[in-house]
Amino acid sequence: MNIERISGVECDRPFPLYHDLVDTLMHGHEAESGEGNATVAHVLATCAGYAYSDVTTVATMMARLGLVANACVQISQTVDAMLIFSTAYVVQSRCGRVAVLCYRGTEPGSLGNWLGDAEIGSESSAISSEDQDPVRVHAGFHLNLRATWLGVIENLELALEGRSLTAPAENVANRLETLYVAGHSLGGAMAVLFALSIVGSRARQAIADKLRAVYTFGQPMAVCRPLPQWTNAVGEKLFRYVTTRDLIPALPAAPWGPFTHLGHEYRYTLGAWQRADAHVAQLTSIREMPRAVLALFAREKQRGSYKYSLGDHAPHHYIAALRPSGMITEFGV
Repeated sequence: MNIERISGVECDRPFPLYHDLVDTLMHGHEAESGEGNATVAHVLATCAGYAYSDVTTVATMMARLGLVANACVQISQTVDAMLIFSTAYVVQSRCGRVAVLCYRGTEPGSLGNWLGDAEIGSESSAISSEDQDPVRVHAGFHLNLRATWLGVIENLELALEGRSLTAPAENVANRLETLYVAGHSLGGAMAVLFALSIVGSRARQAIADKLRAVYTFGQPMAVCRPLPQWTNAVGEKLFRYVTTRDLIPALPAAPWGPFTHLGHEYRYTLGAWQRADAHVAQLTSIREMPRAVLALFAREKQRGSYKYSLGDHAPHHYIAALRPSGMITEFGV
């Protein structure tokens, strides 16, 4: 397992985009209204998009958003032959009160990563609650979660102790009070499985108590029906964002098992995000999958005839759709 750390990234004008971001993250879900927070969604979508990059880029973009002089840690593990492609970032605010855990999604150019996404598992992979029924989960996603689990937990425990993630021997001003978990695509699925893993474990109760919300973008289904009652505690804190023609949230297809979503869902329809009355339905046939790829190369006038398009899954589409009207981009334009 490889761990890289960076801290102290500052930003010049016109940044930061949100001058009171720590307060927003601290109080964004205090009321537990069951509604997503627009600022939090934009910030975490941006973090999830740049999780495909490196630790310096993630730290820089989070500083531009408002977590100036943050401490950022990258935890990664890659074992091609075992279909392990797991990367997580933990971003700690300068004051120490807020942390964001963000998982990288499927890397577009990695065949092994795509094969791992298809590794449903011939045997059940499950996450257990210590006194209730386990929930069956996607084996490939779960394998990637476990690959970086110890490094992620170690850094979150440092934050709980009020230690700097980039200089563990040094203290920050405050202990961790608020944790957000996020990810795009596979990263979103890992974010959900992480939340289930800490909520179902007494040993991780201290971390679970700090979990404010989970935000995912273009997330595939990671759990199977039926869902045990204890998973409701995660569903109440889970906010999933889905663009209308994104195929990935409808996967894995029904022939691969009774997969389902949980949590609150928002769909981007007619230029606006709307709370969905029901979750994205599981794809019934794999025939739509090659058509979604073809839609990438179709002429502009023909694209509307395709129900799905892999192009709509790209993280920059989610960032753009969630950026508040009139706000400059993370590049300052």
